[in-house]
Amino acid sequence: MYPADLVKPMRDDLASAGFEELYTAEAVENAIKGEGTTLVVVNSVCGCAAANARPAAKMSLHNEKTPGRLVTVFAGVDREAVDAARNMMVPFPPSSPSMALFKDGELVHMIERHHIEGRPAEMIAENLVQAFNEFC
Repeated sequence: MYPADLVKPMRDDLASAGFEELYTAEAVENAIKGEGTTLVVVNSVCGCAAANARPAAKMSLHNEKTPGRLVTVFAGVDREAVDAARNMMVPFPPSSPSMALFKDGELVHMIERHHIEGRPAEMIAENLVQAFNEFC
């Protein structure tokens, strides 16, 4: 587990963009299983989260169509919430950072760590925008 003061700025980065932080399995299940679209960002302390994932998630929101709900869980901190989110992302293996778009409780789009590492935030954001345009 990472210290709270270490991850606070990383949490705040997404929270300031409108992402709701989830800490329990119940909160994750309620967010994802509801009607409409939900973007889940599995946040992380790694460099690719800072340079690519979080900026891409925020950039993607400058689109006409966006998910009805934006949520985040933090790998290495919110174990219960992260495990619940990852269970709903099966068949994709656990990875962080990662992003998943759900529609009416069903996983419809997934961006795994290997899609994030080494790719510019703009490219990842465009991938999300395409998914938003299709499913939101």
